[in-house]
Amino acid sequence: MPLSPLRFRLLVASLLAVSFLGALDNTVVSTAIATVAGQLGALEHMSWIVVGYTLASTVLLPVLGKLGDRIGPRAVFLSSVAVFILSSVACGFANGIVWLIVARVIQGMSSAGLQLMSQTIIAEVTTPRQRPKYMSIIGAAFPVAILIGPVLGGIITDTWGWPWVFWINAPVGIVAFALALVAVPHIQPGRIGRFDFAGAIALTIGLVALVLAVSWVGDSAQAAASTVAFVVAAVALVVFFVIELRVEEPLVPLGWFRDRTVAAGTVISAIVGIGLFSITSYLPTYFQMAYRTSATVSGLVPIATVFGMLVSNLATGWLVSRTGHYRVYPLVGTVLGAAGLGAMALLPAGAPLWAPAVAMAVVGLGTGAFMSLIVAVVQSAVPRQETGTITASVNLVRQVGATVATALIGGIIGATVVAMLPTGLHPATLTPAIVHAQGPEIQQQVAHVYQSVFVPIFVALAITYVVGIVASILLPNRRLSDDTDPLRAASTASIPA
Repeated sequence: MPLSPLRFRLLVASLLAVSFLGALDNTVVSTAIATVAGQLGALEHMSWIVVGYTLASTVLLPVLGKLGDRIGPRAVFLSSVAVFILSSVACGFANGIVWLIVARVIQGMSSAGLQLMSQTIIAEVTTPRQRPKYMSIIGAAFPVAILIGPVLGGIITDTWGWPWVFWINAPVGIVAFALALVAVPHIQPGRIGRFDFAGAIALTIGLVALVLAVSWVGDSAQAAASTVAFVVAAVALVVFFVIELRVEEPLVPLGWFRDRTVAAGTVISAIVGIGLFSITSYLPTYFQMAYRTSATVSGLVPIATVFGMLVSNLATGWLVSRTGHYRVYPLVGTVLGAAGLGAMALLPAGAPLWAPAVAMAVVGLGTGAFMSLIVAVVQSAVPRQETGTITASVNLVRQVGATVATALIGGIIGATVVAMLPTGLHPATLTPAIVHAQGPEIQQQVAHVYQSVFVPIFVALAITYVVGIVASILLPNRRLSDDTDPLRAASTASIPA
């Protein structure tokens, strides 16, 4: 779908602004959560400000993807932006925790459509070969948001008050919405058929139960609830797969996973969530305890990781759009990811901080090499009427992988650290400041505990990237097409040469 140069620039600017808005929201809010919950008198429910948002944005991905194919991505995109703005304003006016959680759930539901429809619209207005460059520009919103979000959230909370971490979305969102009204074209919907309500309900129940189960798995008080949630998740997901195999218009077209590009690309996409996103939030604690650094210094390693991701994401998108060849980048990227995490596992206690910073920067470089690219590759392997659906499936696997892996790592850290701590230190009240106030011998013991706990985690995540190496080898060694028709007609062949 060719657009004039001016309209295309406005479109990219609008999609980038909206993607940045969605990515920035969580990182900005994370800094203010304790303040928000404290002022609303609900510290015990603080986690639901994040969990409600995450659950809603995860479970709605396949639903919005299918809707985008049925009614057109423009309508879903504009509706998502409008609801996101309104729910952000509602969050800022919350006078109780229930109001805030409900508003955050609605905000999470709309945020699912921001990134998803941005990727779908780009796929509709570019050729397969052009797509990686513009997909990487939109994908750059995520690492930039990680870099500046926490600092921006702290400044806004301290200067204007916590409601403004939500209200700041309104002016940016209104500008992006106005640009989108002008720039986003009307895109012909795909096939019209009966919507898969049964599949949507089964998948929602399964994913909600799964996320809750892994969130509770490390809490002994929630052991029974976690077990029940796992059982419900297993039953609901089995029912979902049975429905998808029988329904005429499935929410997730399982038949497309017989295509080697789609199957291998989905596995590679999952590596981003499982292998990197899951560990990033635990790195500052690890360095404060094992390397005995300050909170400020411990943040340098995640920054190095995200900066590496940003650079390689933009570079590979540009290179693939120039040549059309894509297979080498996920292959090299997964090798770098496995090497960097393997190096993290091998680093001795007491190594200078620049060593893990370099190792995690390598992981970031490797992951960024295929983070946005693989979405563009998978999109180009399916017919036009399935673009939104397959884009949602790829993002769903990545997000569920990150959520489940993050919860599992947190549970492992919590259970093993409690069992190994020196006597006299209480795990419920343990902080880096308390550890740093102890004598050198206790500090060394705690450092050894965290080193012992994290080494197997780094090894497991390195193995995850090894799986990604195998999947990258299985990707067809083809070249993205320059065809002016952005997506192929209904054909099951691999990406055209």
